Amino acid sequence: MDGDVLATLQAWLAQYGLRLLGAIAIFFIGRIAVQWATNLARKAMERSNLDKTLANFASSMLYYAMLAVVVVAALNLIGFETTSIVAVFGAATLAIGFALQDSLSNFASGVMIILFRPYQIGDLVEIAGTFGTVQDVRIVNTILTSPENKKIIVPNGSILGDNIVNYSANGHVRLDMVFGIGYDDDLLQAKTLLLEILEEQEGVMELPPPTVTVLELADSSVNFAVRPHVKIPDYWNVYFTTHEQVKLRFDAAGISIPYPQQDIHVQQMPV
Repeated sequence: MDGDVLATLQAWLAQYGLRLLGAIAIFFIGRIAVQWATNLARKAMERSNLDKTLANFASSMLYYAMLAVVVVAALNLIGFETTSIVAVFGAATLAIGFALQDSLSNFASGVMIILFRPYQIGDLVEIAGTFGTVQDVRIVNTILTSPENKKIIVPNGSILGDNIVNYSANGHVRLDMVFGIGYDDDLLQAKTLLLEILEEQEGVMELPPPTVTVLELADSSVNFAVRPHVKIPDYWNVYFTTHEQVKLRFDAAGISIPYPQQDIHVQQMPV
């Protein structure tokens, strides 16, 4: 029995030995060539200022696509029926494509985001109804950090299908706040105090100058629109400090801050 196996092995090596060595040589030499071509393509993409994330992803896809060609060529030399292998691979790719429709949509959206750059790392944005600072832009999702320091992962597909608000795009933003006083309070005095608070506030930009205007005569208050311009890093500090200072300064000046209330009149009916 051992003799038959040995004879069969010798016959197989005599017929396919050189092909096997050739297939091994094709695989190793082809892999080196694929790696060289991939590095060359990556450098070309970097020179064209293509985003690093997209360049790395494209390089990886190119590497595996070319490596698949090398493997098919090696198997074909040995004698495998590569036509059926390619057919099975194509069918599997189609099935995977249907199963990963959402992921492919996120991938396509990620490519668009990376190419057109509606926002970058460090920008304060509102995307897909989510507010936060961009920490990373990946090929299938975007990572945000919320004001509460929560990590938020937003699929790129949902981002392009909604409005993108980039608060950092112009270097500064207008901070919109509303403060109300009572109808019996001195309107000009309150307006002067609000302007003084903004002028003394660290982080409020001188240009464009902050504005304080009467917004509306509401049911129980006269409301002011208070609108300073601030740099993005100063956004929350100015917001919180201004509210604190308005309460302290209004209290010191005897200016009331109304709250919703109702007057109830009780009428006695004759017995």
